[in-house]
Amino acid sequence: MTPEQVLSFIKEKNIQFVDLKFNDLPGLWQHFSVPTTQLQTADDLTAFFQEGVGFDGSSIRGFQEIQESDMLLIPDSETTIIDPVCKAPTLSIICDILDPLSRQPYTRDPRYVAKKAEQFLSSTGLADTSYWGPEMEFFIFDDVRFDQSVNYGYYYLDSIEGEWNTGRDEKPNLGYKNRYKEGYFPVPPHDSQQDLRSDMVTALIGAGIDIEVHHHEVASGGQAEIDMRFDRLTVMADRCMLYKYVVKNVARKNNKVVTFMPKPLFQDNGSGMHTHQSLWKDGINLFYDANGYGLLSQTAKYYIGGLLSHAQALMAFCAPTVNSYKRLVPGFEAPVNLAYSCRNRSAAVRIPMYTDNPKAKRIEFRPPDCTCNPYLSFAALLMAGLDGIENRIDPGEPVDKNIYELTPEDAAKVKTVPGSLEESLSALEKDHAFLLKGDVFTPDLLDVWIRYKRDREIDPIRLRPHPYEYSLYFDL
Repeated sequence: MTPEQVLSFIKEKNIQFVDLKFNDLPGLWQHFSVPTTQLQTADDLTAFFQEGVGFDGSSIRGFQEIQESDMLLIPDSETTIIDPVCKAPTLSIICDILDPLSRQPYTRDPRYVAKKAEQFLSSTGLADTSYWGPEMEFFIFDDVRFDQSVNYGYYYLDSIEGEWNTGRDEKPNLGYKNRYKEGYFPVPPHDSQQDLRSDMVTALIGAGIDIEVHHHEVASGGQAEIDMRFDRLTVMADRCMLYKYVVKNVARKNNKVVTFMPKPLFQDNGSGMHTHQSLWKDGINLFYDANGYGLLSQTAKYYIGGLLSHAQALMAFCAPTVNSYKRLVPGFEAPVNLAYSCRNRSAAVRIPMYTDNPKAKRIEFRPPDCTCNPYLSFAALLMAGLDGIENRIDPGEPVDKNIYELTPEDAAKVKTVPGSLEESLSALEKDHAFLLKGDVFTPDLLDVWIRYKRDREIDPIRLRPHPYEYSLYFDL
């Protein structure tokens, strides 16, 4: 919408508030609301969209210091929708962030990084568009409790679907609990969340997101997946944020709670965000070759070479939490192996083979999870792939065997993703030149990201005793 169209829409729909949303550095939406009584004329709207609205950047994670706190939000009118959550009629608009003195885009604004990545792609002449299709998985729980203090620490999760509740007195217990690792595609009543997911899909479609499918996922205890149709990089990152917002709030209205935490449950599947991607130029899919392995072009193979070559560093953005590495554990079903293959879900890069349609040819990078900031994760993946194309990085031979069943000698030849967030951050410190091309990522953003993760996530967890340590060590 143009500002003029927004004004007409406000009057036509009797909109009472305009809600401004933006992304902090770790990847959580922030917002505040402006009453439309402040936006009564075309001049009001023009000033609103051009001059922006101030906010305190020092109160946002990963942003400014206290002595340089003033920042500006510039609403992007093209992202305007009716907010699908708010009770009062509200317009939701995603914002870009500017420095108020220089009026330049803020280097730590994740959305700006995504936009720069798309601009860099165009500047290379290799392609003019990249398409992205993340598969977002999450858990729906009935109860969650957690606390940590000087003398205790615990968490407790519960789900009506959890196999651990087969013997609970539920007055009555109606059974139909999903067995561990057997939650993939059961029909109701085992799938007790069909109607709830349908409500989520209805709300997502109403918010302008094109949904392809929804279903129960593998884990017991309420794991779910709702898949969006692919789109351009920044648009898809915007939709990932809206997706989380809608799904969490629909669950809450139904007295449920959603988490995108990669590994909330012990000894069952975690939640990932397998990320499909492809490059296009002049309407032609550059990843397709009728004579290539898996119908992939040489360009696609070099792109894969870039992903695998830089995978250690990429994990600092794609699997950016301590909990991410409770999912990415060798020997289980997690995609930790840095190899590529057709159909093979034990490889980090899978080539979907559902169709031979040239327009559908893409590669799927499987290690990411939904705790990532999608603007930064997609941008980093694109930069790694482009580096692979530019430097003609050979990904080697595909691995079409089940990697988990390889002999120890063969398995030793396959590299894996890092085993911890600390390892990923160390890899990023050593390997980040590919991210700095085109000023897409900046040194200050990388420095703040690494310091934030170490100071605010790694150290606090490292310094606290884990409950299971008492089982191991208390009686020694």
